[in-house]
Amino acid sequence: MRRLEKAQGLCSARDSRAERKARTRHLIELGGLIVKAGLVELTNDDRAVIFGACLDIAGRLRGANQHDARPAGLMMLWRRRGLEAFAEGSRAKQTDGKK
Repeated sequence: MRRLEKAQGLCSARDSRAERKARTRHLIELGGLIVKAGLVELTNDDRAVIFGACLDIAGRLRGANQHDARPAGLMMLWRRRGLEAFAEGSRAKQTDGKK
């Protein structure tokens, strides 16, 4: 019985490590998007400004300001811009690799 409990504990610990590792990777990728968007340079690495901008985005998506476009419209606009930027970055990498 103790062996089974010990084996289950090891599996649980492995699962926890894998979940933490996946979460850490996700957070690093999100931070990379902040850098890729140029916000670190544009704000002189002022994290309060970056966080405030993120809070503004969240407020817009919640519809906090009635003068803003509808959240679904903003999401579509921002998604399109993001996809275009990703595609442009991918094309730039391919061009750099061919030189």
